[in-house]
Amino acid sequence: MIEIGAESARKKLPELLDKAKAGEQAIITKHGKPYAAIVPVEQRIDVTIGGVLSLFGTGKGLWGDTPGRYINSLREEWGG
Repeated sequence: MIEIGAESARKKLPELLDKAKAGEQAIITKHGKPYAAIVPVEQRIDVTIGGVLSLFGTGKGLWGDTPGRYINSLREEWGG
């Protein structure tokens, strides 16, 4: 696996793509931290987002048993 800085990766993108086609992975870093990966198509992970409806219920209980009352208390706290 190759680890390469973002600026170098920009300059060497065609080379990185050829290596990915040959099966080699590359991690692109920025200020020493990993930011992205170039991987062969066969190794990719598909992430699908189901839209807003897929989020339904994910915050259940976040605002307590009476969300409206809680939000009103926040408004009152800030003078609203």
